[in-house]
Amino acid sequence: MTATTPTRAPEGVRKDFPADLSASIAVFLIAMPLSLGIALATGAPLQAGLVAAAAGGIVAGRLGGAPLQVSGPAAGLTVVTAELIQRYGWRTTCAITVLAGVCQLGLAALRTARSALMVSPAIVHGMLAGIGVTIALAQLHIVLGGTPQSSAVANVLGLPAQLADLHPVALGVSALTLVVLLGWPRLPGRAGRALRKVPAPLAAVAAATAFAALAGLSLPRVDLPSWRSHALPEMPEGPVLGLIAAVLTITLVGSVESLLSAVATDKLIASERGTDNRPPRADLDRELRGQGAANIVSGALGGLPITGVAVRSVANVKSGAASRKSSMMHGFWVLLAAFLLVPVLDLIPLATLAALVMAVGVQMVSITHLRSVTRHREALVYGTTIVAVVLGGVLEGVAVGIAVAVALALHRLARTRITLERTADGVHRVRARGQLTFLAVPRLSRVLNQVPHDAHAVVELEGSFMDHAAYETIHDWQQSHLAHGGTLEVTGRSGQAARINAADPAAADTTGFPDGTDAAETADGGHGAELGHDTRHGEGGHQADRSRRGQHRGTHQCCRPWTPWQNHCDHRATSTRTATSTAAATAAAAATDGGNGAGDGGSPGVSPSPRRRGAGQLASGISAFQRDTAPHVRDELARLAREGQRPSQLFITCADSRLVTSMITASGPGDLFTVRNVGNLVPLPGAESTDDSVAAAIEYAVDVLKVDSITVCGHSGCGAMQALLSSAPGVAMTPLRRWLRHGLPSLERMASRHHAWARISGRLPADAVEQLCLTNVVQQLEHLRAHESVARRLAEGTLELHGMYFHVGEAQAYLLSEGEDFFDCRVFDTVGQHA
Repeated sequence: MTATTPTRAPEGVRKDFPADLSASIAVFLIAMPLSLGIALATGAPLQAGLVAAAAGGIVAGRLGGAPLQVSGPAAGLTVVTAELIQRYGWRTTCAITVLAGVCQLGLAALRTARSALMVSPAIVHGMLAGIGVTIALAQLHIVLGGTPQSSAVANVLGLPAQLADLHPVALGVSALTLVVLLGWPRLPGRAGRALRKVPAPLAAVAAATAFAALAGLSLPRVDLPSWRSHALPEMPEGPVLGLIAAVLTITLVGSVESLLSAVATDKLIASERGTDNRPPRADLDRELRGQGAANIVSGALGGLPITGVAVRSVANVKSGAASRKSSMMHGFWVLLAAFLLVPVLDLIPLATLAALVMAVGVQMVSITHLRSVTRHREALVYGTTIVAVVLGGVLEGVAVGIAVAVALALHRLARTRITLERTADGVHRVRARGQLTFLAVPRLSRVLNQVPHDAHAVVELEGSFMDHAAYETIHDWQQSHLAHGGTLEVTGRSGQAARINAADPAAADTTGFPDGTDAAETADGGHGAELGHDTRHGEGGHQADRSRRGQHRGTHQCCRPWTPWQNHCDHRATSTRTATSTAAATAAAAATDGGNGAGDGGSPGVSPSPRRRGAGQLASGISAFQRDTAPHVRDELARLAREGQRPSQLFITCADSRLVTSMITASGPGDLFTVRNVGNLVPLPGAESTDDSVAAAIEYAVDVLKVDSITVCGHSGCGAMQALLSSAPGVAMTPLRRWLRHGLPSLERMASRHHAWARISGRLPADAVEQLCLTNVVQQLEHLRAHESVARRLAEGTLELHGMYFHVGEAQAYLLSEGEDFFDCRVFDTVGQHA
């Protein structure tokens, strides 16, 4: 997470120009043959590839949100475009491209870019692999000297006849192209290092073209017609539903491929460059907006659909590009070549371009992706998507992939293993592994009924979810088992006790089963103090235990599901249960005076004692920890004591008592190295009245503990920010006022017109206090960068900075997103939108 990037000085822009110029030439040399090859593969006019390359470079390069991404015609849209040209003709396909661009602008305006990334990677990689297989099969016919068929199946069926009618000249030129393409990056020695500066695709096309020209070979070549006859779009003609499906397909595939390429480019930049020469991270909504504008321009000028192209983007980064000007200049070079180099381009054999595109198609079936989806048990989704794309098309393949992914998720959700085992001491142990839904009720009921009525049973629920049908099944069996003289114990994961409450099904919220919360959370920092007690029932003690639980429910209704607070609720005076108003007044007066009630209950007509303060409350809390939580975390804490702490994150937040860091981050012992102070402030190094305690914690976390990230977390209603806003000059300095001077840069930033504002996604700040709370997070991230240890790790690319805002009243956390929105604001997104 980065802080707001300052405007670059003109000197920096001039310094970057040589790097951008050389990178643009390298990308141009790659883009020219690939653009012509993709146009050939789609069946579009060859100029359409050059138009798309120029529009992608200039328009998407200028308006997009990924500065070093290069856009243009890509292999991912080849199959879709070829189908549209065959069905509707070229000019209607251009109009479809324009409409797809308009759809992308609409999606960008709705800020849905990150939602496009929620599609399973197995589906995306399967879609691209299926497209690659289709491309390779089609171009193989041209490599062999023939003509590709209309579908992948037809291309496979036509291969025997094509192999029987080989064209040696086309095959020889194609083989030469592939040999140079694959061997060029492996040239040895000092001469090889010098030659490798020329892109392999350009070297392959140049070598094959020179060989064909010098040998006087007769074979089909590129034929660029006059620009005067260049076809422009016309009004779409055809079935309305078919045209809508075509627009949505171009929009979906183009958007997903562009956004994935932008994310991959960011990762490449982060791995290869330090923060001193690293451009801002991709703003995905802006990138989608740039892609939409580029598709509108390309389609209107008779060009192919445009996406972000990974191959060109990688070349751009590795060539040293420093800004978006490299992509824009590459577009200008393509434009000049399209007008000035036509005689040279007409010498290129079509078999050479076909071999080049076939190699690209084969590379789209990535072994790395296959290993990844296999490791995550999604090979079925991946393979099904490939087959469906090859047999049915891109849109149909993606739909099938989504259906298989959903079915697989439902299968995993519904698959539950329920076993019954009798131990040597006569205990009947029922284990339910997986999610307990209504689909598992028949098996669950059958296994439970095999337990003898008078036996002691242990029911282990090792899932994270139980729906109402399964809950009722276990509850009814429990009642029957106890009524017949049996005893039972219900436990969750790792043996901690769970509760199936007979009197109040809603009370199961504290165990977490009906609403999907894991009962095992009791082991992660004490979620659920009540659950620490084993739920053992005998025939005689069952009613008494139910009575105790009923009292606890009434007392603890205020604090579910954060049950460690129940310790403090135990001692609150509840005037509604007093016998008389006098007793209530007495209890209230005692609470006001700070009296320490014994809290031992007394007779039935007397109200409970007031909440204990000071040492009494502290001792009670420690007692509850030792009784309920310590048994579950003792092993983990013992391991941490042996191995030492290895937190992954430094968490800097406010000292406000309403911020429970372990709760809002779902973390446990050893996860966070936490620094808390008034206002979550990070003093600048060397500042007047600096506080070395914060700097010391930062240095220790970064240099000694080697944390991976630092988070600055602000919150709503921060008293420190209110004090900053209401501070008046001339007031005597107190320790608090001296400390708050470190927050003055945040106040100045909010008042400045030279810095972007900060806001929460979907709304403006509620008031000036919230505006300052948000701005303060951004400003403290800037302060962090001034610390030497942080700056060094950021330059190495081994540390990340994150901004976070917690709205106390909404119990909602927000993360600072990358870049700025359409209105130049820094935006805090909800975690669900941001992840």
